[in-house]
Amino acid sequence: MTRKELFKQVIAYFEEHMPIAETELHYNSPYELLVAVILSAQCTDKRVNIITPPFFERFPDALALALAEQDEVFELIRSCSYPNNKAKHLLGMARKLVSDFNGIVPSDIEQLQKLPGVGRKTANVIASVVFDLPAMAVDTHVFRVAARIGLSVDARTPLETEKQLVKYFPEQLLPKAHHWLILHGRYVCLARKPKCEECGLTSLCKWYALNQTKTIVQG
Repeated sequence: MTRKELFKQVIAYFEEHMPIAETELHYNSPYELLVAVILSAQCTDKRVNIITPPFFERFPDALALALAEQDEVFELIRSCSYPNNKAKHLLGMARKLVSDFNGIVPSDIEQLQKLPGVGRKTANVIASVVFDLPAMAVDTHVFRVAARIGLSVDARTPLETEKQLVKYFPEQLLPKAHHWLILHGRYVCLARKPKCEECGLTSLCKWYALNQTKTIVQG
């Protein structure tokens, strides 16, 4: 099977079984999603969704956050991972957003990465989710699932994976494909114990085929 054929079949599977695929982070504006994504680094979306309602009540926009003190931000996000660093990032992001972008979250990936706490993955999330641009954010789930299925080949970094996925997924599907892979990795293709018995992609999955072969040989 060629890479193009593999992508075509994977797309067909997700279109049928996951026609609606979107972020599980709760937000009502680009600013709110940006805050949520920064908080979500090495933290569950469930935890972030608990933290953000009181956070947004206190800091409803970038200007309000830019005027805050770090201790105040820390107290509101202390239950997430790395709260000290994230408090610094959030304050830096808000102040940069106000000083350089008039408080408006930019859609351009390069401009987004000028904000403290915003790397390429976060920038791609904002571009694809908020602005529906053809961007592919590669987190640990996407990196793992793409490699296991065979959508990415010998990719050693998230950027290498991103380039391969962007090449083979149709441009208009990239925002949805990002969520297909994340959600599949979050609930089915788990890192330590993938639920292959629940997965409808085993007939296509190179990781599954390899492990089945190992089981037969060892048996």
